[in-house]
Amino acid sequence: MGKLLCDSTTSSPVIPWRDPTSAPSPIDAIAAVDQSTSSWENVSGLEPQQKRHLTRLQHKGVLWKPPADLNNNNGNNSDDSDNGDDAEETAGVVFRLSHGGEVEADGNCLFTASQRAMGLNKVLDGKELRRRTVRRFLEDFRDGIGEDERESINEAIKHMYFPDLKCGWGVHVVQEVKLLAKKEDREGLDQGIEELVNLGMQRELAAESIYKERCIAVDDGPSWAKYMSISGSSDDEHDIITLQYTEEGLLTIDENRDGHAAAFGDDIAIECLATEFKREIYVVQAHGSDAMVDEENCVFFLPHRPRSQICDPPFFLFMKGTGWCGAGGDHYEPLIAHPSSLLSQEKVALVL
Repeated sequence: MGKLLCDSTTSSPVIPWRDPTSAPSPIDAIAAVDQSTSSWENVSGLEPQQKRHLTRLQHKGVLWKPPADLNNNNGNNSDDSDNGDDAEETAGVVFRLSHGGEVEADGNCLFTASQRAMGLNKVLDGKELRRRTVRRFLEDFRDGIGEDERESINEAIKHMYFPDLKCGWGVHVVQEVKLLAKKEDREGLDQGIEELVNLGMQRELAAESIYKERCIAVDDGPSWAKYMSISGSSDDEHDIITLQYTEEGLLTIDENRDGHAAAFGDDIAIECLATEFKREIYVVQAHGSDAMVDEENCVFFLPHRPRSQICDPPFFLFMKGTGWCGAGGDHYEPLIAHPSSLLSQEKVALVL
């Protein structure tokens, strides 16, 4: 996956950090959240090197600086006074990151994990987070970007969910095509498939033909919004149909007859979540065992910044890479960020 709506390596436009004297501090709000955590030693699916690295993050923490301080660092008044340097040194917040527990691998893990990481368990559920994410995307896609960026997003979505099967085989062994079938149309689709089978066509090829002809391809912004709205519940308007291909041709079709398949959250969804809540999101990824170079590089941080304002502290998600250089390891779990004051920048495990 890649960043699609904006380049996460560049700073987002920010507004001044909220003054803790005029409103309850967001840091205090995080500290007040009652979250249960577990030792990294008890987290399944991790290599010993990864557990040691993650335990260091939990004990030493990572340093994050509020946007106002980032602005000062990038400004032209770098030598105003010695007091300014001292303020810069102490303005950051250290977050000690602990595992927030497992979440169900039902396709909704990005939203369930985000709900826990933000401490919103009693405020809204994962489905509502998904709805707000899609709504944020549609508002920005329709009114918040130019035509060139809109076309770039469409191309990226098509590449992910409706790829050109003539390309990509040097990287992928299997490629997937995502289609959307209206629940109310499933009976008619089955009838169309049966008609082709009665004419002598192999059933899988008949199903491929009917689904491609009559279903919605996930190949642009509006179809992505329909796709990302699917939580795998009976309330969904559409079912996800997945066609899997190898370089030789059709491999299999997941017809999702029970309608339980949900749309997995991708980088677009993460950026929309960040924008909706005006917070940076850091995905902490543990490499699959085949991609680990050494202990220092077995875990890395992927920043996702909102498109506009940053008003509150970041939250953190954990992604396990499961072999094949992390491919397919898109299962998210919550990280609970315990804030503490900065004593010395040299003593933290990482500066974000």
